[in-house]
Amino acid sequence: MTHATATTFGQLPAIRIAAPDGAQAIVTLYGAHLVSWTGADGKEGMFLSTQSAMDGSKAIRGGVPVIFPQFAERGAGMRHGFARVSTWELAGSGLDGGTAWAEFALAPRMLSEPIRQAWPHDFALLLRVAVCANELAMTLTVRNEGSAPFPFSAALHTYYLVPDVCAVRIEGISSDEISIIDKLDKVYPHVRGRATLATGERTLLLEQGGFLDAVVWNPGALDTAALSDMADEEYKRFVCIEPALLEPHTLAPGQAWTGTYRVS
Repeated sequence: MTHATATTFGQLPAIRIAAPDGAQAIVTLYGAHLVSWTGADGKEGMFLSTQSAMDGSKAIRGGVPVIFPQFAERGAGMRHGFARVSTWELAGSGLDGGTAWAEFALAPRMLSEPIRQAWPHDFALLLRVAVCANELAMTLTVRNEGSAPFPFSAALHTYYLVPDVCAVRIEGISSDEISIIDKLDKVYPHVRGRATLATGERTLLLEQGGFLDAVVWNPGALDTAALSDMADEEYKRFVCIEPALLEPHTLAPGQAWTGTYRVS
């Protein structure tokens, strides 16, 4: 069995990453967007909206959008940055022991001209996605390939599939347990890097490095009704727990920054 194969997801070209033990992930080249992760136990871990565009016309709602170089409206550029709406390329793949992995790259030459003009820095982005057993590991590397420093923010905006958001319990991000009664959109600065998500069916261990902060989000009923790319009841089926670097980090020429996220 090949560990990384070309496929399509919706109307989008994608790569299926498959480990020998049955663990799998699917990543679309549009946005280097992880849209599905199933562990060796066969359980889907990611939420994906039934109303999401899957043709590259707009950002995908669900899975793991890559946020770069700006978080939300915290900057002058497009909301959540251009990485999630740009087409990446497969840069490599392999099998290490029982772990299957693939790497996706984005460079300035792959951007549209308006984006290049709005953010004229020479950079290289690399996203590595690896699966084995009931574990998903993602590594985002940002490199400054130019002659001037540039600031950026980044996040992996992960939508976890849950049976009922009201039953979710999150520990380790704040000093108190986090539960979701209604809409929640909260930034937790300087988290310690290890958290647990209890869904009512299973408990996931979430470990982040390089990303200093975390964001927990669920739109609740009212905000979901205003979203064109989400069905009215779908907010009950997910919680976003995002490793994030919210305060812009300035990268000197020739330097690189790496953020890691491991879910098991």
